[in-house]
Amino acid sequence: MQEQVVKILQFIGEDPNREGLIDTPKRVEKAYQYLTRGYHQKLEEVINGAIFESESDEMIIVRDIEFYSLCEHHMLPFFGKCHIGYIPQGKIFGVSKLARIVDMFARRLQIQERLTTQIAETIMETIGAEGVGVVCEAQHLCMRMRGVEKQNSVMTTSSMLGSFRREASTRQEFLRLIKG
Repeated sequence: MQEQVVKILQFIGEDPNREGLIDTPKRVEKAYQYLTRGYHQKLEEVINGAIFESESDEMIIVRDIEFYSLCEHHMLPFFGKCHIGYIPQGKIFGVSKLARIVDMFARRLQIQERLTTQIAETIMETIGAEGVGVVCEAQHLCMRMRGVEKQNSVMTTSSMLGSFRREASTRQEFLRLIKG
């Protein structure tokens, strides 16, 4: 990867031997390893056994889980907040595991629509929830820094599964609660 970064620097007209750029290829490689670490994570390791038996059958919500990702089209960052709600059927997650699931999928080349769906489906399948709702709100630098250059645009995506899809009242309760 470092050799390719040197080529990119040369392509854009930079001198890769300039003082400020000498270690840039090494730093870029390290940054991309970190920013795409989700490819190397396994769900079982991310959850690390933190699924617990519970009699709770009420909606559980975690709001404002921040995330950072890279769009697969331009490899530019997009970032925002993810809101997750689910209704358990005998099993619940340790609360930090929801944030870790978000990060596992966000730390890949992504589109926001897929990210939202992957989070919802993983929660639903892993604990057999009655229903799951996921809403992601993000700002995309590929839209802010280039192209249409719209500085205040925010993209919102949602995935509603089970009772969150079937029952309007459940969906509305979730959407009302995530607004704070």
